[in-house]
Amino acid sequence: MAGVHPQDELLKMSHRENWRAQHERLHLKHRGHEAMHAEMVLILVATLAVAQIVLVQWKQRHHRSYNLVTLLQMWVVPVYFTVKLYWWRFLSMWSMFSVITSYVIFRATRKPLSCRTPRMVYKWFLLIYKLSYAVGVVGYLAIMFTMFGFNVFFRIKAEDSMDVGVILLFYGLYYGVMGRDFAEICSDYMASTIGYYSKGGMPSRSLSGDICAVCGQKILVEVDDEGLIEDTFQLSCGHIFHEFCIRGWCIVGKKQTCPYCNEKVDLQRMMSNPWEKTHVLYGQLLDWLRYLVAWQPIIIGVVHGINFTLGLE
Repeated sequence: MAGVHPQDELLKMSHRENWRAQHERLHLKHRGHEAMHAEMVLILVATLAVAQIVLVQWKQRHHRSYNLVTLLQMWVVPVYFTVKLYWWRFLSMWSMFSVITSYVIFRATRKPLSCRTPRMVYKWFLLIYKLSYAVGVVGYLAIMFTMFGFNVFFRIKAEDSMDVGVILLFYGLYYGVMGRDFAEICSDYMASTIGYYSKGGMPSRSLSGDICAVCGQKILVEVDDEGLIEDTFQLSCGHIFHEFCIRGWCIVGKKQTCPYCNEKVDLQRMMSNPWEKTHVLYGQLLDWLRYLVAWQPIIIGVVHGINFTLGLE
């Protein structure tokens, strides 16, 4: 009787048995290489430490170039893996997001700036922010749903529900980061064009009491004038803005100073609703994720390059 080919045995195995067999082969392959593995761990730790110091110094000394390079990598790195791994669903969503956002950026950087552009820009990025927040929360709940075993009651495979949760969480966090970064760039351009804001010095225009420094429009609209009647918000420095504008400036555009005098803004005071305070934590999470997505693949690539040069596999 002819022997059974090992490849045929693998095909007959279940997914879990196949994974266990591959894991055992991996252990056999690396047995006796403990010293080499310890050296590789040291290289990884040292590279991470050096990279962290370099990135922190770069961010502190050249904040603008750091943000631009990070944003470019955030935009390009996932696309590389998407094409490589044939994730066409992500690529189609990324393309749609890129086209609309490119148009919004184009409008935000035009001179002279249309009076309706700031509101259009903040509406788009606020929509992205809220959608990313909702999708991320659903993804997180799906992961918790699977980890606690609730998928069994609905006869859903653990692999399927976990995959859905991870994908939704990644989508939410990724587009949340991208939206906030692009919103920050647009905020700088628009505010500088309007003239009531200057990042490095004095504004080119003096602000009168009835003008919103974010959009450049009147805060209170007269009965005979054309415009929107909306709520206002006064910062601790005394300057008054449209509530929608200042929320877009601080929450979406990642600004924590007054758009005119650069005094520190108390975000906790601005968010009177307790549920809104989670947006601050969400924003901090997105800022941390920027480092993970943009720089971590490059750092790991450098580690692999060092290991390859030293003959460590």
